Amino acid sequence: MKSATPKVLHEICGRSLVGHVLAAARELRPQQLVVVVGHAREQVTEHLTAVDPDARTAVQAKQNGTGHAVRMGLEELGGAVAGTVVVVCGDTPLLTADTLKRLAETHQADGNAVTVLTAEVPDATGYGRIVRDEATGAVTAIVEHKDATEAQRALREINSGVFAFDGALLADALKKVRTDNSQGEEYLTDVLGILRAAGHRVGASVASDHREIAGINNRVQLAEARRILNDRLLTRAMLDGVTVVDPATTWVDVTVTFGQDAVVHPGTQLTGSTHVAEGAEVGPNSRLKDTKVGAGARVDNTVSEGAVVGEGASVGPFAYLRAGTRLGAKGKIGTYVETKNARIGEGTKVPHLSYVGDATIGEYSNIGAASVFVNYDGQDKHHTTIGSHCRTGSDNMFVAPVTVGDGAYTAAGSVITKDVPPGSLAVARGQQRNIEGWVARKRPGSAAAKAAEAASGRGESED
Repeated sequence: MKSATPKVLHEICGRSLVGHVLAAARELRPQQLVVVVGHAREQVTEHLTAVDPDARTAVQAKQNGTGHAVRMGLEELGGAVAGTVVVVCGDTPLLTADTLKRLAETHQADGNAVTVLTAEVPDATGYGRIVRDEATGAVTAIVEHKDATEAQRALREINSGVFAFDGALLADALKKVRTDNSQGEEYLTDVLGILRAAGHRVGASVASDHREIAGINNRVQLAEARRILNDRLLTRAMLDGVTVVDPATTWVDVTVTFGQDAVVHPGTQLTGSTHVAEGAEVGPNSRLKDTKVGAGARVDNTVSEGAVVGEGASVGPFAYLRAGTRLGAKGKIGTYVETKNARIGEGTKVPHLSYVGDATIGEYSNIGAASVFVNYDGQDKHHTTIGSHCRTGSDNMFVAPVTVGDGAYTAAGSVITKDVPPGSLAVARGQQRNIEGWVARKRPGSAAAKAAEAASGRGESED
């Protein structure tokens, strides 16, 4: 990966690679789940604590092969275990729970000692081939590409590295795995030959989509897996009644949810716990994280994180909703408006060019253009409260802490530093003074002076 981040911690669609594998494995409802950690294990273990605190970890201090890794996992469980042991790779984020369930069911139904998950691929170059008994269909060998005959290289069924084992037989076979190979490692695939030589059956379960078993080894493969998983998520959403106008430019996390008849326009990214409710529209060109969009709401060209948009509300274009924003039903946050930790009541509008931070605004009020809620004194944040049915003028500064009562008005250009009683008009600006003839005296001969002189002449002739 050429990265300071361990491979399995790289993310696609809102989860780490290992997080996707854990989520699929958890759907099997395993009695125990063990993650074998080695390289950068401190980082990986910390991540596991956050995403799956019930997962146990086994340390493979020296990376001595896949068989050795599984042996470390079993030792964490006390050695041999009863029942089925499913072994998966931590870098296969496209692997689904349904495929793992079919693997476990096939393993038990066929009475296998080991069942390997396989897939048929268009081009098997470089992969280990699955060799079967033509009469029984049992797996007789896994042959690496470099060791395969021409006939074996023509096979398109490959080994995924995912297996279901009889727990007791696995533990016993691992003791017999040798290291007399080019890498000097314990190979898990050697267990298949050991069990077959002992008279046990080795079977296979074929994945319905070969892309599920793809491992991630570089950033190109990471991007390919992200595209596949994103397409999978969008397809599911569309089949559930969501309109995705342009899937090619729409990106979602696995944790994003939708209501029926939601619409997602091009160039939109939905991440985290974002939910787009029934009939709501998001985009184009919007990025929403951990945001709830109410039924029938419209969010256009907006960046939002940790916000709630009420039913039938309107946001954007070019709005920025920061954490703690709560916009009530039928409310409006308009063009070039930024909000943070702001509760904005039902039907209230903040239409243009404003900043609303650390504030509570009641119902059906209107905040004039170019208003700023001055919440920070250089050391502490302070709160502004504006009541219901208020009308505040353009270019207002509300210097917190301050309260504007219900039904009050504030004049354009005012700096509000004192509380405004309900039903009052607050005017907080200098009195205008006109100095006549100033341009002619201070800018004689200028275009402005000539225009003023001409205007004065027209005024005299009209009189």
